[in-house]
Amino acid sequence: MAVVKVGKLLAWVISFVMMTSSSYFGDAADDHNEALGASFVFGDSLVDAGNNNYLPTLSKANMRPNGIDFKASGGNPTGRYTNGRTIADIVGEELGQPHYAVPYLSPNSTGKAVLYGVNYGSGGGGVMNATGRIFVNRLGMDVQVDYFNITRKQIDKLLGASKARDFLMKESIFSITIGANDFLNNYLLPVLSVGARITESPDAFVDDMINHLRDQLTRLYRLDARKFVIGNVGPIGCIPYQKTINQLNENECVELANKLAIQYNGRLKDLLAQLNENLPGATFVLANVYDLVLEVITNYDKYGFTTASRACCGNGGQFAGIIPCGPTSSMCQDRSKHVFWDPYHPSEAANLIIAKQLLDGDRKYISPMNLRRLRAL
Repeated sequence: MAVVKVGKLLAWVISFVMMTSSSYFGDAADDHNEALGASFVFGDSLVDAGNNNYLPTLSKANMRPNGIDFKASGGNPTGRYTNGRTIADIVGEELGQPHYAVPYLSPNSTGKAVLYGVNYGSGGGGVMNATGRIFVNRLGMDVQVDYFNITRKQIDKLLGASKARDFLMKESIFSITIGANDFLNNYLLPVLSVGARITESPDAFVDDMINHLRDQLTRLYRLDARKFVIGNVGPIGCIPYQKTINQLNENECVELANKLAIQYNGRLKDLLAQLNENLPGATFVLANVYDLVLEVITNYDKYGFTTASRACCGNGGQFAGIIPCGPTSSMCQDRSKHVFWDPYHPSEAANLIIAKQLLDGDRKYISPMNLRRLRAL
């Protein structure tokens, strides 16, 4: 959920630290075992593992103290928009994959490394191509699928056509975490969207999103993707940025933003049911990120947090929610006690709770099956 970055960020993005970490046990080895499967990760800054490091963009996280708890890089920033691992990183580890999915734009996303999975996520990206244009550059979902098409051909060369098809259909999981920016950095962004909102109702905008996503998921299916997990849009009205700029109290959220997310999420649920029925052999799993994150925010103390409103790393306003995390930001002393790492993204501690529910939870948060069951299909 990368959002408009202001003030001192323009100075920070001049630094271009090309540090990514593709593995947690060293470089990808030649003795890859296809039976371990792969994670192909699509989405926005919630899952970006470093792609935006290689783009001339205003949406970057490759500056300290981002990544301060990311052990694979020794605490150095990798381009992940959190203090440690993303949800996609944690899920990959738990499902037995010995390497993180390598960022598609990184120089080491070649050869057998792609058999551990590839991450196409991009801070600022959305379902709609216009989403995130305020950042100058980002990879939208259409472009991410285009890039997977290139990876698909590489896998054919590595494994042979028949084995590659089996590998993708039976041993690989395709995760899609996208949609928040389509509201935060498109429909709800005053600088860019006033005209659009005059001519397009929320219903029509959500319709456009669903139609685009249907096409994108169907394209992946035609490229032999079969096991899908799609996250819905979280409670974007409750992030520190939204609370700060709207001058809300600690227990309040922005009603319009959450209402749009709920509207989209209802349509997404219907879409995935249709795709499960109409695309033979495919399994589309819905991750109910909205209810899961709202539960953590509402009952944060039950999960060991001391705040679900204030960003651990950031500056500006009551909740440190205006200027993104960077070298001059204030930072909390105990990062494990904050639901939010920065004005927009969860901390690793929160990501661990979310990932655990997606891996092993019941249908309240992940349906029709959790990710361990999906992996075993």
